[in-house]
Order: sequence, then C-alpha cells, then structure tokens
Amino acid sequence: MSNEPASLTVTATPIPGLLLVQLPVHADNRGWFKENWQREKMVAAGLPDFGPVQNNVSFNALAGTTRGIHAEPWDKFVSVTTGRVFGGWVDLREGESFGAVFTVEIGPGQAVFVPRGVGNSYQTLDNDTSYSYLVNEHWSPHASYTFLNLADETVAIPWPIDLDDAELSEKDRDHPRLGKVMPVASRKVLVLGANGQLGRALRHKWPEAEFLGRDEFDLSDPRSFAGVRWSDYRVVVNASAFTATDAAETPEGRVEAWRTNVSGVAQLVMEAQKHSFVIVHVSSDYVFDGLAREHHEDEPLSPLSVYGQTKAAGDALVSTVARHYIVRTSWVVGDGPNFVRTMVGLAARGVSPSVVDDQVGRLTFTADIAGAIDFLLTTAAPFGTYNLSGEGPPQSWADVARRVFELAGRQPDAVDGVSTTVYYDGKSAAPRPTNSLLALDKIESLGFVPGLVDESLRAYVEALLDE
Repeated sequence: MSNEPASLTVTATPIPGLLLVQLPVHADNRGWFKENWQREKMVAAGLPDFGPVQNNVSFNALAGTTRGIHAEPWDKFVSVTTGRVFGGWVDLREGESFGAVFTVEIGPGQAVFVPRGVGNSYQTLDNDTSYSYLVNEHWSPHASYTFLNLADETVAIPWPIDLDDAELSEKDRDHPRLGKVMPVASRKVLVLGANGQLGRALRHKWPEAEFLGRDEFDLSDPRSFAGVRWSDYRVVVNASAFTATDAAETPEGRVEAWRTNVSGVAQLVMEAQKHSFVIVHVSSDYVFDGLAREHHEDEPLSPLSVYGQTKAAGDALVSTVARHYIVRTSWVVGDGPNFVRTMVGLAARGVSPSVVDDQVGRLTFTADIAGAIDFLLTTAAPFGTYNLSGEGPPQSWADVARRVFELAGRQPDAVDGVSTTVYYDGKSAAPRPTNSLLALDKIESLGFVPGLVDESLRAYVEALLDE
C-alpha cells in the first residue's frame, strides 16, 4: 500500500445516486489509518448528508462468502476495514434505471454510498474480511426488503468466485429472478395542511402526492405524529399553520399559535432528522418588523406580533435540518378565504369599504408558491430560505382593493384609503409590518420568476366573477 494517500473523491456510477468514494488511507510501518466517515469533508466532496444513525460490521471468515442481493429501506455507506470485497449493485427501484448494474472491487481505500431501494451484494476475496456500513434508519423487524437472486441471468454479475464454490445462505440462494421482482416504490411526497389555500394549489400541482388535512393530521396534537409512517416520504411540505393573526394576541390564541407553529414544527423537525426527508416549510413576512425598504432572506428576524414570533421560532427550528427549504411569502391569495375574495364580494354588494393604505407589499398567489416549491425540489436548488411573492411594483392594501373594484366593474374611488391607526381604532388587533416587500433576487437568480401580480389578479378576479 502506498504511503501517499489518494485524495477524497466521489464518483457517480451508472446507477443514479449510487456513488463510489475514494478514501485517503494513511499508511506507515505500523499499519494504516483512514477517516471512514467524516461528514463535513464528504458532504463537501459530493456525498449526500444522509444522517446515519446506526453502524454495523460484517465479519466473514472465508474468502467467497457472498451476501445479497438485498434492497433495503434506508441509505447505506459501505466501507472495508480488512481484506477485499467484490461488490455488485442492482437498481431495484421503480423507474427507467430498474435493473441497472454496477460492480467494483473495494478495499480499505474505497467506499460506496448505496441509496435506499438499490440492491447490494458483497463477495469477500480474502479470508478474515470485514466491512462496515452506516445506515440512516434503525433496524426494525417490520422493515420491508426487496430481494434478487445472486445468480440472476439478466443482471449477470461476474462473481470472481463462482457461486457454486461460494459460501451462501439458503435464503440468498432462493431469492427470485429479476422478472419476478416487484420494483421498490419511490418514497412519496406528503403535504400537511391539505385543505388550506396552498394545500389546494399543491393538490393541483402534484396529484400523485399524499395530502393530510387537519381532520386527519393536527400539527398541534403530538398524538397525530404516531399515525404517520414518516420513513415512507422523501419530502414533507408543511403548509399547515395557525394564521389567525389577531386571535393569536388573546390568551387562548397565544397558546394555540405556539402549540401549532412552534411545538408542532419542533416535532416535525425531529421526524425530518430521524427519517432523512426534505422538509419544506412555508413562512411569512410577519417575521419582520417592516422597517427595511425590502426584506432579504438573511435579514435578522424581528417579529412584532405573537403570530410573527411563532413563525420566526418555527423558521429557526426548521433551519436546523440539513435538508430544508423555507419559503417565505406575503399576502397570500388562493382557493379559499382571502382579502381579494372579500373585496370582490364587497364590490358585488355595492359596499364602499375603508382599507388600510400605509401597509405595503405584494400579493402572492398560491399557484406561484406551489410552482416555486416544485422548482426548488426538481432542480435540487441549494437548501435554505427563499422569498416568494408575485412580481411587480409594491402596492398598499388600498391599492389592491381599488384594482379589484376596477376589475369587478366598480369605480376604484369607492375604496377609501385610511391609516392603520384609524382603521384599527377601538379594535383589538395585532401589530403588523408596514412594509412587507420581499426581495426576489435569490430565487429568480436560479431561474424561477413568479407571475406578475396584476396579471394573476386579473385572472383570479375574472374566475371569481364567472362562478
């Protein structure tokens, strides 16, 4: 073995997500040393931050000991500690790469990252060979495995030691051929808050996803979590929240807001860390005090209200998950109760409302939020926080109301603009940011440009008038 260690490298293989890793091995007259798993360096080199929770070691007394082919419901990082191993991997996941094969001999200087659903098998080439593997789910007797026969003629793995001369278990000898293997289903997408405005937009965007409304899953109730098989999901979108801004200022509402937006999110974060799914969390402009001319993603949080404080706390919790997206929005409009729908109703009834004219921002249509979430996931955008609103000039609530009246056939001047102080005089109300304008540079630099507010508003109002 050379005294000059190779550099740490990660190489793709013909099987999507299966990665070959070259590990630096430092050798001298005493033996050798290697960093078998070093999260920071390996993630930087291209390995996924898969969150291992269990370390197993397989010792094999005889050369020719052969195990597999097993596809397991967790990700796996396999490396040799002594001896040499011939590895064979077969993609048993549903999709175009089903049946793809990769083989390689590995020793102490190599490791392989095996994504869940890829069948893995190992044949030892030396006596007293051992290899270790990290996995990101605890072993469970209820785990579901998929198997393929080691001698399958279709994949035709070229075993260095003929299987007739190898050490195999009877179970491994009896596994089915590829033609009888049921492909491993892809991990699914789960949306919480399925019946809200964003949840409905995501139903339209992702008809194949799974959706849970509050009657099926209550984020504020810890008992709800036990009823979900979190390991089945690769992405969980949290579109559920306590959003009654003024009610959150009451003693009862304060408790409910914290229970849902903080305690519930904390438990969801724990599930994300335990089961290695991507968490997508929807945030709000209320995490800011509104003093900045435009709010960027890295602006320090400065909430004014109880609702804003709970959303800011939820954001802080989600940001501790390695694989997360926080999508921060403002003035949401979609299928359900919202400001624009209310204004259309007032216009139709001949009402001339007073509307706040000193709070400024942009409307965000749920079709754009759903599109942005889909974009971040499908393009594997860098994890982190992204602002998202409609595109266009800032408007006050009164400006929006006047435009809605115009589109609905009423005179815009039927809307009377008033200050926040005047509007809420004598009412119990939460403090609100005066400027909710969100900078869109970050997500637009990646290639996602939301629709123009005025065009989306026109289409939305026309659809309401046609109902």
